Amino acid sequence: MNTPRIETERLILRKFTQGDIEALYSILKDKEVNTFLPWFPLKSLAEARAFFEARYAPKYRQARGYQYAICFKDLDVPIGYLGISMEEGHDLGYGLMQEFWHRGIVTEAGSAVLAQAKRDGLPYVTATHDVNNPNSGGVMRKLGMKYRYSYQEQWQPKDILVTFRMYQKNLHTDDAMVYQKYWNESQVHFVEPGL
Repeated sequence: MNTPRIETERLILRKFTQGDIEALYSILKDKEVNTFLPWFPLKSLAEARAFFEARYAPKYRQARGYQYAICFKDLDVPIGYLGISMEEGHDLGYGLMQEFWHRGIVTEAGSAVLAQAKRDGLPYVTATHDVNNPNSGGVMRKLGMKYRYSYQEQWQPKDILVTFRMYQKNLHTDDAMVYQKYWNESQVHFVEPGL
């Protein structure tokens, strides 16, 4: 099933809809929120609509997927997003409006989505964070993900050199299995001791 609705203690996790364009714009226009995200801050509702059509609508047409709007139960208005890619790496990504940071919201949402992915048979999930964004690594650890390695990438579309840390949680595979694609594609890769 594609993006099954999930409820947690505080949250509703559901698909984005056309009615969420203003909320999506509010999430994606903030420069600080988007510092470590793989796109530039949005500048208009038209850009938010185009973002929805390019990034969410096609994924909702796939047979299976996990692309969620994060909403509080009492409002049901998106305050952030969380998703797992259905590409080979099964990359976990998330973003949240600043006023809701440091409240455990992404951890609560991520735990529920990872549990759903495990029930559905997804073998593993990966996630990466810029070394300059250690709070994101903290979320990954709270989700039970393990640091595997670091690598450098000339990150697009921002065209900046970034050192990423790669975390992984194996859901149905041997815990020692490590997703190697980013390591293999990067000329600069290493394991940071103590992580």
